[in-house]
Amino acid sequence: MSVHPAEFRAAIGQFATGVTVVTALDGDKPVGITVNAFASMSLEPPLVAIALDRRRYIVPMVEATGRYAVNVLAEDQQWLSDCFAGANVTPSRAAFCGASWFPGQTGLPLIGGTTASLECRVVQRIELGDHLVFVASVEAATVAEPDAPPLLYHRRRYLRIERASTAQVAGKPESAGDAGD
Repeated sequence: MSVHPAEFRAAIGQFATGVTVVTALDGDKPVGITVNAFASMSLEPPLVAIALDRRRYIVPMVEATGRYAVNVLAEDQQWLSDCFAGANVTPSRAAFCGASWFPGQTGLPLIGGTTASLECRVVQRIELGDHLVFVASVEAATVAEPDAPPLLYHRRRYLRIERASTAQVAGKPESAGDAGD
């Protein structure tokens, strides 16, 4: 028995995710694409993974260089999410959406104003269905705006956390973090 793609999309849409823009270099030109299929995989060593539709234009750059950066968007960066997802806006994705950027510690393009960024080197490429999963070691990590609310995505819409409150996770020391657990 197989689930129809529309049914799968509706069900998986119930899971809220953060929004990132994955960036890479095409020669010396920055390129980026909106990605919410991102996960931390391990704390020691620090590993993350992204899943990209194999038809996406950024895939050849990631495969050629074996590197990518993950830029975690803040709530006020919805316009970047839309643009890097391919929305018909000006400036366009081809113009790096007009985003301010700077080279990170490893030279990868990092977007200004994001809450955090990770500079990564691919350690494993996995073919799964219509996507490629790129597992990568994290070579540099920066938390630029620790108090900025994140941009969230839920049910094919952006989600604001205006009414949210925080609570500690029961039974787990606060300093242990939540990466890869």
